Amino acid sequence: MTDLLSSPAMPGAAPSAAGGPDWSWLPDASDAPTDGDLARYRAHTARLLADHGVSHGSDDSEHGARDWRLDPVPVVVHEQEWAALDAGLVQRAELLDAVLADLYGPQLLLRDDLLPPAVVLGHPGFLRAAHGLPVRGSRRLVLSATDLSRDPAGAWTVVADRTQTPAGAGYAMEDRRVVARVLAGVYRQAPIQRIGPFFHALRLALREAAPEGVEEPRVVLLTSGPYSTTAFDQAYLASMLGLPMVEGSDLVVRDGRLWAQGVDGAEPVDVVLRRVDDDLCDPLELRADSRLGVPGLVRALRAGSVGVVNPLGSAVLESPGLLAHLPRLAQPVLGQDLALHAPPAYWCGDESARAHVLSRLDRMVMVPTARGATPARGRAVRPAAQFPGQLRGWLLSRAEREDLADRILAHPEQWVGQEPIEPWDAEAGSAQLRTFSVAHRGAYRVMRGGLARVTPAPPPGSAEPSPVAKDVWVVSSEPDNPPDPWVHGDASAQRIPTALSPRTAENLFWMGRYAERAEGAVRALRAAVDRWEDYHRAPGSVGGQALAALLAALDVNEPRAWAGRDPGARGADGEGRDAGRPQAATTDLRTQLLERWRPGTVAWSVRRLAEASAAVRDQLSQDTWLPLASMERALADASGPDPGSVDRAGTSGEAGATGMGPVLDRLLEALVAVAGISAESMVRDAGWRFLDAGRRIERALGVLESLDRTVTTRRSDDVDSLVVESVLLTHESILTYRRRNQSRASVPTVLDLLLADGSNPRSLAFQLERLREDLAAVPTPPGASESLDQCARLLQDLADLVTEVDTTAVTLPSADGRRDRLTDVLESMRWRLRAVAEELNRVCFTHPTPSRSYAEAWGSSRIDHEAPEPGR
Repeated sequence: MTDLLSSPAMPGAAPSAAGGPDWSWLPDASDAPTDGDLARYRAHTARLLADHGVSHGSDDSEHGARDWRLDPVPVVVHEQEWAALDAGLVQRAELLDAVLADLYGPQLLLRDDLLPPAVVLGHPGFLRAAHGLPVRGSRRLVLSATDLSRDPAGAWTVVADRTQTPAGAGYAMEDRRVVARVLAGVYRQAPIQRIGPFFHALRLALREAAPEGVEEPRVVLLTSGPYSTTAFDQAYLASMLGLPMVEGSDLVVRDGRLWAQGVDGAEPVDVVLRRVDDDLCDPLELRADSRLGVPGLVRALRAGSVGVVNPLGSAVLESPGLLAHLPRLAQPVLGQDLALHAPPAYWCGDESARAHVLSRLDRMVMVPTARGATPARGRAVRPAAQFPGQLRGWLLSRAEREDLADRILAHPEQWVGQEPIEPWDAEAGSAQLRTFSVAHRGAYRVMRGGLARVTPAPPPGSAEPSPVAKDVWVVSSEPDNPPDPWVHGDASAQRIPTALSPRTAENLFWMGRYAERAEGAVRALRAAVDRWEDYHRAPGSVGGQALAALLAALDVNEPRAWAGRDPGARGADGEGRDAGRPQAATTDLRTQLLERWRPGTVAWSVRRLAEASAAVRDQLSQDTWLPLASMERALADASGPDPGSVDRAGTSGEAGATGMGPVLDRLLEALVAVAGISAESMVRDAGWRFLDAGRRIERALGVLESLDRTVTTRRSDDVDSLVVESVLLTHESILTYRRRNQSRASVPTVLDLLLADGSNPRSLAFQLERLREDLAAVPTPPGASESLDQCARLLQDLADLVTEVDTTAVTLPSADGRRDRLTDVLESMRWRLRAVAEELNRVCFTHPTPSRSYAEAWGSSRIDHEAPEPGR
């Protein structure tokens, strides 16, 4: 693929092979990757991105979020060219900052007719409530991004400015880390400028945005939620900066201050790095229908008790109408001309500009000044003519252009016409480069690199393909200077306390439950598959009867005593995210492995585990995503045709378990890795305690449910032996049981091991002890001490019941072969455990009204769809 963004000419550059990347800039060009190398590198890149859980898009459909696509061949820019680009980007950021300060301050640009009032006051990004709000620091615009492209002559041209909630810096760093690993040999020998210093500057800039007198500010990242299209970017940025991620429901304004609500109380917040649109940040003074913001945030800003980056109202700088006027603002504002040019643009609110646009409508790119403006009245525009945020006039029919002209004449101030300068190569497609600037110590620092997005040219008659990301390498003749020191000798620096929000606690709790639920389902399926492989052809045999009992116990449509509020299966209105999907009864083992929309299956639990993990990504080790990706791959590999759907005898194999063993082994390996990472890589703080409590509750319920479904009915000794052996295998206790019961096995001794043996990490007694430890260590919410005491009493009652149960007496069957006393005992244990989970849910977690997701597209953000409750 021809690279449309790399430097068109570099000193000493030799022509590259036709259509191939140019590696002549390498110190030793003989080390350049071959075509075969690049094929391997691309496959390795895709694997690494999947292992790291990198995605783009919202997981609101059956197909989920889209994988992030990255081409490991970088965009290369020489240092001399980058130096000029850097200076132009700094100048542009300074101009935008000055314009923003004036629009929300003295408004001299409007008063002196340098900027038409309709361009500003008529744009939805201008917030009257933000006028006059105090801002700390010498720069109002702290973070900005500029999208660039090359014009036909190879010069850099500005496509758009992103000043509201600039996205992509996290993707840029992840791309750099992946490419540096895949192209390790090339990366280490190339003098490439590093992008890490940008994030260090951003961290310091956030400190500078703190209210006056705050030396060690508490900074948070206000996220639009796990269903945002850039959720990964937000979480990755929070992890890099060491910021806790919060949603609007986690924050509250009291007495003119912003507070983060923790499980055990509230802590003050001094600076907010926001990824929520301006008008959604405060439903009291901005958009009343917003469920993503914080009521009273504008009031706290007026009081000067909190800093917000970027400041509210900065969306007005993204107006295409303002873009058209920036060139003539540079001289009166900065005293110099703009170094970086944008395509010639004409605001249709000006009569002469409007006439020019209408006379050349078939050669113009038309851009509405506000998102959501309809391009034509009463007529659908062909998809080929419609691009994100713009219409290409030469692709419109005559009738469509006439409709568009009428629309422009009706509301001229809502339209901007641009000359089409973005290159489109018939073979390569189009490309843009997103650069990032941050205000630090009174000046702007530009990331020495960026995020490139290349859209390949579609085949004739096909839709435009998804863009592919590229890392951007600024090649220097000298080694890169180290960043400003992060560690310093100031002994007065103190640790800033971080509250655990109820939403985070809930997601960690359910992460533990889903992980244990998935592991229990995998182990149960493995035991059933072993029996199926041996006995499915002889249903009347002893083994066939045992298999039938195991399949009945695995029926995912049987009621399961899962305690606690499970937002993944049930929403606030009682209907779940999976409501309306087919749920016919089945004993098919492959269905119970692969059906991701059926509650209780392995795939369903894995999906919920991934969603809960994504909601608390900033709390987890990066290694967590390796086993999660492995599980997704294992399930995807197993989703092909069932090789066992018809067996050799021609009989329909209802259970269809052929080939499931290796898949289940891969899943179990990954699930054990998740458990190991949480046990060995997480600090034993309140978050870990909630995660572990979820795991203990789910494992305890799994033991009780498994026993209730298998040993509460008396069968023949031969059948019971096979069933009980499978139960012990499911709960990883078979070896211990055999050592302890070499001469004779019985159901009572199985109950002793799985219920009462506190030394067995799979027993109910063991889970109760760990659960007591966890609950004793979690913070006590205000006014909830009595509720937690009630949980402790319930656990003690349950422990006493386990100690007192006579396993021999309760296993005596009645005339019909049922062990009703055992059933009653297990149910008594279950309801107490469920009560503990429900009480935890009631006092420790918050349940805000389901919010609409915030879908931030490449270069824009919008409310997109109704989402499930946060974290599910």
